[in-house]
Amino acid sequence: MAKNQQTIGYLPDENPPIWKLLLYAIQQVIVMFPATVAVAIITGFHISTTIFASGLATICFLLVTGRQIPLYYGSSFSYVAAIGSLMSSEALAAYTLNDKISVAQFGIIMSGFVSIIAGLIVKRFGRDSIEKILPASITGPIAMVIGLTLAGNALQDAASIAIDTAGTISVPDAQVALANNMAWIISLVTLIATILFSVYLKGMAGQLPLLLGPILGCISAYIVKLATGIDLFKVLPEAANSGIFALPVFTFPKASWLAVAAIMPIAIATIPESTAHVYQLDIYVNDLAKKKGSNKVYNIADKLGLNLIGDGIGDIVSGFVGGPAGTNYGENISAMAITKVFSVPVLIAASIIAMIISCFTPLVNAIYSIPTSVIGGLEIYLFGAIAAQGVAIMVEKKVDLFSSKNIAVIATIMVIGLGGQYGFNGNIPFFGIEVPCVAGAAIFGILLNILLSIGEKKNKQTA
Repeated sequence: MAKNQQTIGYLPDENPPIWKLLLYAIQQVIVMFPATVAVAIITGFHISTTIFASGLATICFLLVTGRQIPLYYGSSFSYVAAIGSLMSSEALAAYTLNDKISVAQFGIIMSGFVSIIAGLIVKRFGRDSIEKILPASITGPIAMVIGLTLAGNALQDAASIAIDTAGTISVPDAQVALANNMAWIISLVTLIATILFSVYLKGMAGQLPLLLGPILGCISAYIVKLATGIDLFKVLPEAANSGIFALPVFTFPKASWLAVAAIMPIAIATIPESTAHVYQLDIYVNDLAKKKGSNKVYNIADKLGLNLIGDGIGDIVSGFVGGPAGTNYGENISAMAITKVFSVPVLIAASIIAMIISCFTPLVNAIYSIPTSVIGGLEIYLFGAIAAQGVAIMVEKKVDLFSSKNIAVIATIMVIGLGGQYGFNGNIPFFGIEVPCVAGAAIFGILLNILLSIGEKKNKQTA
């Protein structure tokens, strides 16, 4: 009993006191903010609209799933190449920015229906059928690949001294070397502080390492600024939103089969990723329930079909208001795993806070201004945690790592996923199309597993 009393955390249906809830929610916003804003910048979508869309889509996801699956919906990098290519295509060359976004919105909305159809199929045939296609020997490595393909981004951010969207370095040439060193110091302070806080702090403070770590990193950056004159804080690159209060720029979709062809197929590739996230969540939530002495079983993995339907609804909602396509965020799952706060009310509060922030330029500026090196230090921990959760999936499901079949599936997923990221900048050229590395790894792993399972069944019958 003593162990249960010492275990602090919140399960999906538990509601923290309001002051704790707000702090946990702010922590979730900080975790999702960098990637969500980065997708907006890369694709050319409006930053404030993208932030608003992530919050609104998350609320819709949580409501559609009956508040049973604690996930945050954010803009997905899987769609970046497809949306970016469409926005810069010759067919849309004469279009204004908002018209380009409107065309892309139609493809994003249609991609949501792919996830919904997949969810209905899973609900119809059950979890067992999907686990034949996506066993832990596939979802585990996919989760690992998702985290490890982001490792390069984490280290680049940790060393970054660029402070605008063009990547222009405003630090004088004579100070570049010093600025690089200061960036590393700031990122290391953030990383080490966040780890120490998560391991050694107890009680309420122990559930806020992803808030306290970046705060200490920002303080370090401010001290560096005072001591050396090197300013690593960023400035929001969106002139459209001036003044204190500015509503996001909402655009409406325009029917385009070009957008459907470019964007809709990517949704198929995100299904294994979303599946891996749900299995990660199931393991960590039920582990916390056991440690708290709860007799309740949270069958989150059984709600995979509902999750995919919610994911599709998120795409439709985000696309309708002018946000990029997305998925549930591994970063936020890592944040929940580290802090042991899986409360759905916290995620609802985080969604509302994100929507409020998107309407107030100073608030957007405040969070965006966090030095990239601080974010990088945090990402090293978060992205590594995503990969570690992949290992946890395989351990929990007792994947036989001495099986020739499992070794073949795991090995190919890992190498294709990581090789595609670091050998081809994230997209593998294949017969004239660019295949996102995580999607390519997942698809190959699924097909290989099916092929090897046929031989496995024949061997069992012979025996």
